[in-house]
Amino acid sequence: MKRDYYTTPKASWITRLLWKAAGADEYVLKRGTYSDHVKYSTLGGIVCATGFMAAMAGGYAFYVIFSPRTSAITSPIEGVIENGTDITTVILSILFGLIWGLIIFNIDRFIVASTGKGDGTEAITWDEFKGAIPRIIMGIIIAITISKPVELRMFETEINVKLYEDQQKLKLESKKLAENRIQPEIDRIAAEIRELKADISQAKDEFSIAETLYLMEMDGSGGTGKVGDGPQTRAKKIKTDKLELIWKELELENKEIIAELIIQKKGFQNDRTSEINKAEAKADSLNGLLKRIQIAHKIAGWEITLFITLLFMTIELTPIFFKMMLIKSPYDFMNDNLKALLKAEQGIEIKHDFFKDKEGVQRDLVVNHQSDKLTREKVKLLQTQADLNEIVLEEWKSKETANIKKDPSKYIDS
Repeated sequence: MKRDYYTTPKASWITRLLWKAAGADEYVLKRGTYSDHVKYSTLGGIVCATGFMAAMAGGYAFYVIFSPRTSAITSPIEGVIENGTDITTVILSILFGLIWGLIIFNIDRFIVASTGKGDGTEAITWDEFKGAIPRIIMGIIIAITISKPVELRMFETEINVKLYEDQQKLKLESKKLAENRIQPEIDRIAAEIRELKADISQAKDEFSIAETLYLMEMDGSGGTGKVGDGPQTRAKKIKTDKLELIWKELELENKEIIAELIIQKKGFQNDRTSEINKAEAKADSLNGLLKRIQIAHKIAGWEITLFITLLFMTIELTPIFFKMMLIKSPYDFMNDNLKALLKAEQGIEIKHDFFKDKEGVQRDLVVNHQSDKLTREKVKLLQTQADLNEIVLEEWKSKETANIKKDPSKYIDS
């Protein structure tokens, strides 16, 4: 707006968007001063920055919560190698982050826009602070929800290393528990199988020795030294056949038992593998938001955690305190004047501190002249209609009375 003494700079489209983010009136600001332009564009910038940080933090938090549960890192020997990203979860995280950012942006915009100027001085009085407490509480909650995911992202590498160590420790403990419970059964079955095989081997060895003695008796190289089928030869033949029968029967019987034991052993081995796999899956499931926050607090310490949270609280609460500290500028007076003109145009009158309520608090009296005028007109119209109806009824009554007196028989049923 051009004046002889001052020309208001033209605001860019970015500046106007920031005004909207701060909840300022563009119509009034265009007619204000450059300092007003800067103040409200800065407030709008803080609101937009908070919304952007909320979108980033919300998206990251969503990804941590809903990403597939795997080991924190894949190759700790060669260096920290983070696992690959899940594309589906990334897309959903971006959408959720945008929605969350818009929600926080809208809440912040409401908080900033609804925070008044107080008494219009730089000092923040107790009454001003007391009135802003609900907005301050909301701002603190928003700051905490934004700071935690950002804190996790800042210490992600350290968190992944510590998380991997905890996962491996849990896996080893679970594997040891599974082996302590199942391995004795596997060892017992293995010992039984070895014992059964040893029995077969022993029976076979006894048969082999008897067979060797029998053959030596036959060819005269041992025993009596006589060649041919004599009494000693026949006796050794009988013993050899008997031991062979015992060996064959024992081998057949033990192989059946061994087969059953092998099946049992495989069952226990499968149970052990299943429990170990479950333990590994359970350890991988520790890769969640709560666990990461706990590790972050241990790694960073309460001092750094508090510092990060206070930093975001400062960003979040700055517009609220600054608005209470702002001295009234031409924008504020023009805005008040515009509101007064609109109220006057609509016939609204406010009488400040007009009466005391039951608690003794001074209250304003709001007089809506247009509605009062319309109410009086409607009441007068209804009263006039009622009076006219009375006159009509009286006239009708007089005429009917005269007719009855002239000819009563018309009104009497025979």
